[in-house]
Parts: sequence; C-alpha cells; structure tokens
Amino acid sequence: MAERHQCQLPRRRHRCHHRVAIILCSVNFPMLLTGFLITGISVGVGVPASWTYISESSETGNRGRNIGISQMAWGIGPTIILILGTLLAPPTGGAGSEGVLFGFVKSVGSLFGATGAGLNVFSSRLVFTSLFIVAFIAWLLQRRLEESREWVNSQTEASKDAQVQPSSGKSLFASFGDLFTNRINIRTMLFLAGMYLTWNLVSSVMGFFQQHIYETAGGLSNEHANLLSVGQWLIIIATTFVFSMIVDKVNQRWLYFTGVSFAVLAWLLIITIGVNSIAGLLTFTLLWGLQAGVSVQSFYALWASELFPARYRAAAQGVMFFVVRGLSAVWGLVFVHIYGESGEGFTIAAYLMLALLLISLIIGTAGAPETRGKSLEEITRERYNQ
Repeated sequence: MAERHQCQLPRRRHRCHHRVAIILCSVNFPMLLTGFLITGISVGVGVPASWTYISESSETGNRGRNIGISQMAWGIGPTIILILGTLLAPPTGGAGSEGVLFGFVKSVGSLFGATGAGLNVFSSRLVFTSLFIVAFIAWLLQRRLEESREWVNSQTEASKDAQVQPSSGKSLFASFGDLFTNRINIRTMLFLAGMYLTWNLVSSVMGFFQQHIYETAGGLSNEHANLLSVGQWLIIIATTFVFSMIVDKVNQRWLYFTGVSFAVLAWLLIITIGVNSIAGLLTFTLLWGLQAGVSVQSFYALWASELFPARYRAAAQGVMFFVVRGLSAVWGLVFVHIYGESGEGFTIAAYLMLALLLISLIIGTAGAPETRGKSLEEITRERYNQ
C-alpha cells in the first residue's frame, strides 16, 4: 500500500551490465540496436534516481559538491573510452594509421578466429568489454547501498497514512496526477525543463556530432578531431572539480550565469571567426570545455533534487529527463538536415545554437533558486508549507 502511495521512482539496483553484454555480443544490426535501446532505457531510469540518492544522502554543506563530483566521474568515463578507442583503433588508411595498441587487438582477436573486417569490429568489442566490466563492478557496489534516510522516512509516513486511512492508497496514475496538479510542481518543472532543454539541445548535438563537425566544417583529420575531443574532456574534468569545490560556497545564480556565458561566447566566437580557423576551433574547444564543467547539467541535477518533496522528487526528475532527452534525440535529426552533408548549413545551425543557449542563460539566471546552505527539509517547508 505504501509503495503505491508514493509518486516516486523505486530505487532498484539496475543491471546495466546485462544491457552492455547484449551490445558486446551483437552479431547483427537488430541485436546491436536492441542493446542500445535497452541500455538507454536503463540509463534513463537510473540517472534521476542516482541524482536523488546523492542529494538525499548528502549533508547540507556538501550537496552541490557531491553532485559535482558525480558529474566529474561522468566526464572521466567518456575520456577513458575516447583514449581507449584511439589506442585500439583499426587502420583507416594506409600503414601506420591504426592505433598504437592495435597489435594487441590482433593478438587477442586471433584467439577467437577474428580476421579482416571481423578484426576491426573486434577492437570495438574490446572497448565494450571494458564498459561491461565497469558496469558489473558498479552493479556490485550498488547492491551494498542503503536507502537514504529521507526516502525511508517518506515511506514510513506513507505507510502510517495508509493504516489510518486505508482508502488513501493511490494507484500509480493517481500519484502522477498529484504531481501534475500541484501548481508549485508545474512551475518548477517548467523552469527546470526550460533551462535544461534549451541547453541540452546544443549539448546533445555536440555529444553526437562534434567530431563530425570538426572534420567536415572545420576540415580537421579524424585523428586531430579525436585529440581535440580528448583535450576538451580533460578541461571538463578539471573545471568540474573546481565547480565541486565552490558551488556550495558562492552565489549559485552568478555561477550559473558564468558557466552558460562561456557557452554563448564559444558559439559567438565560432560564428564570427569561422569554423575553418584552427585558432577559432582551439578557443571554441577551450570555452566549451569550461562551460561543460560549470554546466547547466550540474545545476539541473542539483536543483531538480532540491526543489521537490521526497514523494515527488525522483518521479519529477524522471518525467523531465524523459521529455528533454526525447526532444533532444528528435532535434538531432533536425540538426543533421540543417547542417547538411558536408557542413554547408553550419552557419544557420550555429545561430540556432546561440539562440538556444541565450534562452537557457536567461531562464536559469532569472529563476535560480536560493537553496544554498539549506537542508532539503527546509527547502520543502519554504516552498510547499509542509
């Protein structure tokens, strides 16, 4: 009864390693697509619950720091995979174009009978093997985690209410109805989704197409595009560390403004100087790395876990995450059409990116909440009179 009373995603131990194993063992496109789809669903379920757990398990003075550290860890992962993929890369041209560790791929691949094109695919399997190992270890560690005190208290209160009024047990759909009929919830979701969506439309394009943009519109080689991406991720990790150390100590409104301003300057610069300039690309990479360290992603993860009561917290994040990521995927298809095959539409796309970032800058700066130094209970009482 108590479980149905809560409009909150359950904190299940997600077995992401099973999903990665499907990709690792794929022998055709349907199997590969299935693996990616299931992995995406698993991430969509796990990320909001993870942010919620981190926030609820943190002390008042280090909530932002812990969220920032989680974002830094998120940045370390792609960096390692980019480096590993570069080292194990199969040859793309003549002799010497392969990664320095491709000889290791040949040695291991020969044990499994991989030759020719199969050997090239085997290098990707080794990369996904590393992901499988990490996911498996993370799953083992998750099994040892206890639920947060606030979530347990929320469940206990719901159980007491159900015992006093057995008819108060609500179905899942009725609980989500409560989420969407509360005006404070709606205003909060519009604010968070607005600032996050406009930024994420740009960020998702960079995540999917940055190297392609560097190669087509920027004229870089694949190797140089990869090196710039690795360098950018190193900047992101360093900047996120700085963010983690200061976010609980400074005015978050102006910190947000500073971070998104780096993003606006990055796209403004690439429009004015031009994407074909190596100096422009290097500066753009630096500025985009700085903004990603003090990013809307970090503030969204922090504020979305602060601004809702425990009974709504994970569910509200899940709804917003679904909407934002879903629209970002659709936007990726639109961007490809605008950008063109060889980057002929880059200027138009860049102006759109700049406009989206300006909207995110305005929404986030104007609506930044005053939550620093307050417990989650204090924030809930101030906002919901509870």
